[in-house]
Amino acid sequence: MVGGEAAAAVEELVSGVRQATDFAEQFRSYSESEKQWKARMEFILRHLPDYRDPPDGGGRLDQLLSLSMVWANHLFLGCSYNKHLLDKVMEMADGIEVEDLPQFTTRSELMKKVNR
Repeated sequence: MVGGEAAAAVEELVSGVRQATDFAEQFRSYSESEKQWKARMEFILRHLPDYRDPPDGGGRLDQLLSLSMVWANHLFLGCSYNKHLLDKVMEMADGIEVEDLPQFTTRSELMKKVNR
């Protein structure tokens, strides 16, 4: 019955992934494209076990959602944040593959061009 046990384990895993995805879907912003949402959902799901709210509250999930928005805003919109925060979210997102990212020019880069 090893095959039956393996099939049950796979079904349980698939069910867990489906539940996590359904849970995360409630946090999608109406303005996020499918590409942006898939990347941010991967960020959320990757760290969800570490940011579950304790029974007495505490806002850990809110913190994770905020970090996911910082990461997505930096990546897709070119928003800038303080170095410590950006370092943290970039480390958390390490290994998440996102293709065809927009290229942004920073204010400092623009000022260098103007002052030449």
